Amino acid sequence: MPSIVTVLYNLVGITLLSFLIGNDVALNVNVPKAVNAGSEFDVEVILKKGNLSGFARLQQDLPMGLTAQLVESSLGDFSFDEQKLRFVWLRLPEGKEMRLVYRVKVDERLKGSFTLKGTFAYVDNNERKTAEFQTSTISINPSTRIDPNLIVDINEFQTIIPPQAPVGFVASNVRCIRQTPIPSGAENDYLVKLLVNKGNAQKFAKIEEDVPEGFTAEAIETKDAVFTFKDQKVKFLWMNLPAEPRFVVSYKLIAPDGKGNITVSLKGTFSYLVGEATRVIDIIQKDIDLTNIDPAALDGLISSTFSTEGANIISGFTPYSEGGIDIPIEYKKIEDKPKRKAKPEFDMEPFMLMPEKGVYYRVQIAAGHKPIDIKRYFTRYNIKYDVRTEKHEGWYKYSIGSFKEYKEARDFRILIWNSTRINDAFVTAYNNGTRITVQEALMITSQKWYR
Repeated sequence: MPSIVTVLYNLVGITLLSFLIGNDVALNVNVPKAVNAGSEFDVEVILKKGNLSGFARLQQDLPMGLTAQLVESSLGDFSFDEQKLRFVWLRLPEGKEMRLVYRVKVDERLKGSFTLKGTFAYVDNNERKTAEFQTSTISINPSTRIDPNLIVDINEFQTIIPPQAPVGFVASNVRCIRQTPIPSGAENDYLVKLLVNKGNAQKFAKIEEDVPEGFTAEAIETKDAVFTFKDQKVKFLWMNLPAEPRFVVSYKLIAPDGKGNITVSLKGTFSYLVGEATRVIDIIQKDIDLTNIDPAALDGLISSTFSTEGANIISGFTPYSEGGIDIPIEYKKIEDKPKRKAKPEFDMEPFMLMPEKGVYYRVQIAAGHKPIDIKRYFTRYNIKYDVRTEKHEGWYKYSIGSFKEYKEARDFRILIWNSTRINDAFVTAYNNGTRITVQEALMITSQKWYR
C-alpha cells in the first residue's frame, strides 16, 4: 500500500539518524516519527560503505506485532524470521553508497512507542567488525476501528505469546509425491521424479528411497541437494531447501546387466525439521506426469494426498505431540517468576569446546536445550570421534573435528553422513573461538566454497 505509506510520511514527518561505523563507513536510517496501528511504513537505510567490498550483514530486531517485507535490497539476500530481518552480502556490490528499503506492517491492536535496534557486521582487512545502531522512538497512534479493550501497549505485547499450533498442524501441508517410474529410453532403465511441496519446512530435509536389489542409481536433477547412492538407498539431502514452494528432483534407475522385464517397486520417505523435531512422511506414488502439470491440477493433487498415516516425529532431545486440529488462539500473559538455576543432569565441563587461534572449521552433529550424557548418547550413532559441546544462543551444540581448510571439513562431513547414523551433520566456522558464518570464514581466509 504505497499510498498509505506516502500519506503517513507527509503527515508525521521523517527522522533521519546518522551512525559513523568506521573511518569511511556510515549508516543513515530514515524512519517516521509516528505511525498508525494497522498501517505500513518504510524504513530506508543508506549505507555509505567507502571501499568495503567483502562480506557484510545488516540485521535489525523488530518487536512482536511488527512484520517486514522487502522493497529494495541492493543485491543483498533478504530474510525475515523470528522477528529478525537480515540483509546479507557475500560480496558487497560496487559503488560508494547503497540504498536498502523494507516495509513494516503494524498490528492493528497496538499502541505506544518503540525503537528499532540493529547491527552491521562486515569484514575489513581480514578482520570481522560489528557496529550497533538504534533508531529514534517511533510512536504508534491507536486504531479507532477496533474495540478499545483489544488494544495493547507494544511493550506489554512482548510478554503476550499465543500458544504454538501442534507440529502436525504446522507441517500438514508438506507432501512428497513420486511419479510412477517410466522407462528412460535405455533398456530396462527407469526415470524417477519426485515432487516436494515444502510448506513451512526450510532446513535439514532428506528424501530416502529403497532401490530394488541389483539396480543402481544416478542423479539427474538434485535442486542443490547432496545426492548419494549406497546400500541400495537413494538419498537427497538438503541443509537448506530450495526457495520455491514446490520443486521436482529426479534420478535414473539403472537395471542389472542382462536382465529384462524387471518390476520396479519403490518405497521411500521424506523427512524434514519442524522446530527441534524431525518429522518423517511416506512418499506417495501417483500415475501423473510431473513434466507439464497444470497448477490447478497440482493444487488438487497435493490436497488429495494428505494423510496422517505413516507420519512420525523423531527427536533426540525434545519430543512433540502429534496433532493437526485447528485450535483457537488464546493470549496469556507470562507471569514474572523468580528464576531458578537449573542443575545440569550431567557434568559437561570436561566436554566443553576450548577456543583455538585463527579461523577453523568443525562439524556439528547435534544440538539440544538440555545437557546429555555425551559418551553414552553418541555411541549409539557410531560416533568414534572426540565430541565437544558449547553453549550458543541457548543451545548445547555438539561438534567434532578441527580443520583449517573448509574442503577438509566438507569431506569429513560427508564421511559422517556415509559412515554413521547422523545424516544432517553440517560445517560450522570459528574465529579465535567465536562462532562466525562459513561465508565469513571463507571471505577472511580467501578459501573456496565446495558443495
